[in-house]
Amino acid sequence: MRNLMSITISIICALALLACKKSDGDPAPTNVAPTNLVIQSTVSMDGSGKVDFKSTANNATSYQYDLGDGESLVSTNGIASYIYKKAGTNTYVVTVKASNASGQSTSKSVQVSVTVAGAAEPQLLWSDEFNTNGAPDPAKWGYDIGRGDNGWGNAELQYYTNRAENVSVQDGKLKITAKKENYSGAAYTSARLLTKGKYSMKYGRVEISAKMPEGVGTWPALWMLGANIETVSWPNCGEIDIMEHLGRDLNKIYATLHYPGRSGGNADGNTRTIANATTEFHKYTLVWNSSIIQMLVDDQPIHTVNNSSSIPFNHNFFFIMNIAMGGNFPGPVDPAFTSASMEVDYIRVYDR
Repeated sequence: MRNLMSITISIICALALLACKKSDGDPAPTNVAPTNLVIQSTVSMDGSGKVDFKSTANNATSYQYDLGDGESLVSTNGIASYIYKKAGTNTYVVTVKASNASGQSTSKSVQVSVTVAGAAEPQLLWSDEFNTNGAPDPAKWGYDIGRGDNGWGNAELQYYTNRAENVSVQDGKLKITAKKENYSGAAYTSARLLTKGKYSMKYGRVEISAKMPEGVGTWPALWMLGANIETVSWPNCGEIDIMEHLGRDLNKIYATLHYPGRSGGNADGNTRTIANATTEFHKYTLVWNSSIIQMLVDDQPIHTVNNSSSIPFNHNFFFIMNIAMGGNFPGPVDPAFTSASMEVDYIRVYDR
């Protein structure tokens, strides 16, 4: 009887010890809301309005920032930057929501006081107002000529030309027109203008006022490529897509960066839906410096990326404007499509 009792007590102790060891080794439960949320903010003192944020929390996998001015952004590692635009010194309540994979979350707010210099106006460095009828200014613009599926990828269907039927300046607007016609073996024609070899820039603010074409299968774009593309190739040169629009998905504006590790279908981008993209002019903006790359439409952010020496966005880039037809991204062209134009009112480059 005593031996049996001793064996029973030993088994109970062993089970208790195993339970303690198992408990000690268990990972943190994923259905518990994040804890110990800490928010750090560093406000730039140069009047630029830039604020760097860093948030940490236990058991968190993403952080959503409500920036206090009606805008928000999401960061997976808690690190984010934002540029406030209202001139003067203003205080914003920034709320951070830390979440985990199971949807549990916790929130915390901090105040940031930001000064945006309003006395000095940005300096215009380069522009085209498209005020002279005829062909685009040859001192500013050249052309890519040829089949869209021969050298540019994406299985596009157009042939790019420099004909007046496809590109012209009329009534203060640049018009790039895609047409359904048989031309040099292609079913469509269009135009692709670029400033390569004529103008490039590093850092600053770009503003483009444009109206998109209508038609399923159209793919207009306002974008930039690294000026070193001939020596390092793509995507090592970097690509900045300030604006892309798909005729099959009206009013959704794409803003995207392409670079090694984040190119093609794995590109670094986001979208914002607007109204009347094909019937009204909208302002598409790039804010670019050594710390941040931000694309906006009508001053509303679409996508923001922290710039650094690890990505290829710290050298000169040139501009490209074009309409592609069909291919991998926009999909098939509507058989009823005949022609459509992207109109550009102006492009302006400022020092900040």
